[in-house]
Amino acid sequence: QFRKKRLRFGRSRIHEWGLFAMEPIAADEMVIEYVGQNIRQVVADMREKRYAQEGIGSSYLFRVDHDTIIDATKCGNLARFINHCCTVSPGWSPNPGGGTPGGPADPSCLPQPNCYAKVITIEAQKKIVIYSKQAIGVNEEITYDYKFPIEDTKIPCLCRTESCRGTLN
Repeated sequence: QFRKKRLRFGRSRIHEWGLFAMEPIAADEMVIEYVGQNIRQVVADMREKRYAQEGIGSSYLFRVDHDTIIDATKCGNLARFINHCCTVSPGWSPNPGGGTPGGPADPSCLPQPNCYAKVITIEAQKKIVIYSKQAIGVNEEITYDYKFPIEDTKIPCLCRTESCRGTLN
């Protein structure tokens, strides 16, 4: 049984606004559903251009599958404020010698996203749900790896973690 988590949005050290836990959240719990309008790719492309023309700094388009995108830009919930945080890749090292001079990199001590997004189907309707990867403390910012596809036009990453890839895509 899912109980709605107590969350708040507030100023983020990552990027403008973020989403924060107002209560402890255990690992492997549903945190929040990403809510918005279900639209097709062609509509998402038009809206993205329109949002840019209107001066809307951020759009909140989340791909569900090949055909469907959830647009939370104008009618979404607090989930749209969840910021990206890079995931440490296996074998990643902050310097050529490893995490400490002469030692291997230890990804367990580096900041990681504390959540992940998962597409689930409820009564033939696909939904995006954010789940906790680990225990999350009170006032801790909720983050996940956006896992954007690689594109020529890069979007700078602002997570500032030691393991930051530099771009979202």
